[in-house]
Amino acid sequence: MANVVVVGAQWGDEGKGKIVDWLSERADVIARFQGGHNAGHTLVIDGTVYKLHALPSGVVRAGKLSVIGNGVVLDPWHLLKEIETLRAQGVEITPETLMVAENTPLILPFHGELDRARENHNSVAKIGTTGRGIGPCYEDKVGRRVIRVADLADDATLELRLDRALVHHDALRRGLGLDPIDRDGVLQQLREIAPKLLPYAKPVWKVLNEKRKAGKRILFEGAQGALLDIDFGTYPYVTSSNVIAGQAATGVGMGPGAIDFVLGIVKAYTTRVGEGPFPTELLDADGERLGTRGHEFGTTTGRKRRCGWFDACLLRQTCATSGVNGIALTKLDVLDGFDVLKICVGYDLDGERLDYLPTAADQQARCTPIYEEIEGWSQSTEGARSWADLPAQAIKYVRRIEELIDCPVALVSTSPEREDTILVTDPFAD
Repeated sequence: MANVVVVGAQWGDEGKGKIVDWLSERADVIARFQGGHNAGHTLVIDGTVYKLHALPSGVVRAGKLSVIGNGVVLDPWHLLKEIETLRAQGVEITPETLMVAENTPLILPFHGELDRARENHNSVAKIGTTGRGIGPCYEDKVGRRVIRVADLADDATLELRLDRALVHHDALRRGLGLDPIDRDGVLQQLREIAPKLLPYAKPVWKVLNEKRKAGKRILFEGAQGALLDIDFGTYPYVTSSNVIAGQAATGVGMGPGAIDFVLGIVKAYTTRVGEGPFPTELLDADGERLGTRGHEFGTTTGRKRRCGWFDACLLRQTCATSGVNGIALTKLDVLDGFDVLKICVGYDLDGERLDYLPTAADQQARCTPIYEEIEGWSQSTEGARSWADLPAQAIKYVRRIEELIDCPVALVSTSPEREDTILVTDPFAD
């Protein structure tokens, strides 16, 4: 059976939640493989809105196994709060339906404090972090001083891990003018939450490899977008983990052979939250129109998203670095009513034409987009569920995107509702 990786192919906010939820009907297991609760996925199902941050988007589907992999950094207090919120909406979540990898790193309160303090003290160039402790937790993971889920089961190990972390963090806090960490207070918080979190803890690597051998379909879900990847994103304005599809295997403990199809989620225009380069950004009425029609405010932060025209150059890059087999084009309906649409087909860098965004930050800042114009459409595409429901010009727009990014469209989404989706190629097809 085919296993599918879903990655955001822009700067996040592409509509991954809806697509993962839609695909999860065909999957047996839905696994989050990176990121933290800085990501936000909004699902609209039969008029009910579900907002997810730490939980996999497939958790709202009955009869599916949802997994949080070791590539994620997890705030346990946020997770349990999110579980209770969904239960209040009628979603059943139990240790039989949700599994957390035993080797998942835990975000602790002092990670968020450090995250916010460093951003506030950074007068040179703010990154635009959500302040939720994602970066500091990943730093502790690499520095071999993080507390992992399994550590909660043994008090002696827990104290040892915490003391090792505090040697590092208290030194940093002194430099930032923060008080030392209340060791006993943090330890007590961890002891209290341990019995609530540990029932979900499992050897995810073992379970998923067994599922694969049994022929079960696995859907790997990423957070953020490939342009925020720590290696291949617009550094340093990136997240603290690898977002591209190759991380899916590492982030749950499976080999690369477990991946059969990579689906890149792509918005029909471009948005970005926070700081960093954005060649096609629109600071005019068209940009405002995209933001208003697309309801472009962050699920996690509520921050207004920056909006711009579709950038085919960036998509070619992310399709290459993630090995994308097909894209899911979302929010096509937001473009309804534009007389003329623009697509970035290249960049001008000091008089030289480039077909990719260079790595150097100073060069990125000097790149100006080279546009190709395409006629828009006046008819509504909202709610379309087949090609026959789309205006001819909308189809031309989709086909032109395929040509420019050298990657086929597998799905088209025309509203936040689950069923308003046009299936071109089933990623789960054998």
